[in-house]
Amino acid sequence: MLIKSFLEYILLEKKYSKHTVKSYETDLIAFRDFCVCNYDQENIASVHYNQIRTWITNLIDQGLTNRTINRKVSSLKTFYKFLQKIEEITVSPLAKHKSLKTNKKDRTPFSTDEVDSVLDDFVPQDFITYRDKLIVELLYTTGIRRTELINIKDIDVNFIDKTVKVLGKRNKERIIPLLPSVIDTITGYKKYRKKITDSSVYLFVTNKGDKIYETLVYRTINSYFSVISAKAKKSPHILRHTFATELLRKGADLNSVKELLGHSSLASTQVYIHNDLEQLKQVFNSAHPRSEKND
Repeated sequence: MLIKSFLEYILLEKKYSKHTVKSYETDLIAFRDFCVCNYDQENIASVHYNQIRTWITNLIDQGLTNRTINRKVSSLKTFYKFLQKIEEITVSPLAKHKSLKTNKKDRTPFSTDEVDSVLDDFVPQDFITYRDKLIVELLYTTGIRRTELINIKDIDVNFIDKTVKVLGKRNKERIIPLLPSVIDTITGYKKYRKKITDSSVYLFVTNKGDKIYETLVYRTINSYFSVISAKAKKSPHILRHTFATELLRKGADLNSVKELLGHSSLASTQVYIHNDLEQLKQVFNSAHPRSEKND
């Protein structure tokens, strides 16, 4: 019952997405099953930290990455915070837990030349090439998330105001400006989409008329950028990083970028400043005339 109450809380009150709620449910049930199997204990509200630690060790033995394990433990942390909130427990068993160390993700943004090279190579002549170009353009010029792009509906695009409405995390809507060139691409794409389907409410569809999916978006970005970039990561999320990094580099204020990205706090946006500083440090150390003298 406690797990069910928690899931209802994060869905209805915290406004978490159904996908996120499902992820929490999977983690909590997996931990409960572990406790039943190893300790004959179904009520995970009364577990001790040493039981959680044994579970973590078990996950490590299964070959899960530290990042994945930290995410699963985070589900438990949120659950126990909820139990504290409803006064089911007074102290969380994870109160003194420290996350496992993880390697920093490679978030090197694409260069302007790399993005220009991909976009300049597009000569849209059919449904697929128009759709692919629009996917790249929208991700690069708006900084939206992959799931946000997938869920854009026709009615979300305002051709008069040149804006698009997206539904972000926790069902928060935001309006993002569109460049005239992107409006042109949308117009061209929709002409070809009519030949595929005239009934879908979603802007992006497959060549069978169904709503596109996450793997398709990732595959699209990876395939085009693999031709021109040697970077380790070539994903939709790197285009989001590129968008934010370029805006900050060209003088946009942090709060404006935060709103465009749909971040809930400035802390999430500040990582882009860190990334830019690291790049500047590399340029400085390699180019400054006195850098060699300090080696």
